[in-house]
Amino acid sequence: MSKKSIALLTLLFLAPVMVHFLWPSDEARIRKLFSEGAHAIEERKVDDVMSRVSFNYTDDNGLSYLYLRKLMEKAFGEVKDVSVEYDIKKINVRDESATAEVDVRVAATRGPDTGYILADGARPLHIRFTLDKERMKWLVVRTEGLPHWL
Repeated sequence: MSKKSIALLTLLFLAPVMVHFLWPSDEARIRKLFSEGAHAIEERKVDDVMSRVSFNYTDDNGLSYLYLRKLMEKAFGEVKDVSVEYDIKKINVRDESATAEVDVRVAATRGPDTGYILADGARPLHIRFTLDKERMKWLVVRTEGLPHWL
């Protein structure tokens, strides 16, 4: 067998193994979605935040994708120095859908006052996110646990 044949066979064998170990898992992709989403909120970038939300978004408060976007635009115009603290408690992936249980605190400055705008120092807000894989990308389609005053 020639050196080219051996190299080709080795490559054919190693390629699937490398893809398996180097391709991020669905859980890793979801963790990255939350990390990038928190950063986008801190930067007050509505487009970046909403790129992680499905057009089919809904929640218990009656918010849709468009209403959520308008609410975020208004809120980002009123606050500065936004800080997001989150702790992912559990991620459960099932085929093309997933749930994530996340404890969240959001602090910001509004006018002369600085403080928590979601949750408080003593206890974080526990939010359950439902995600669907749309176009090979995880997107938030539903949230449970948001305050009713939103």
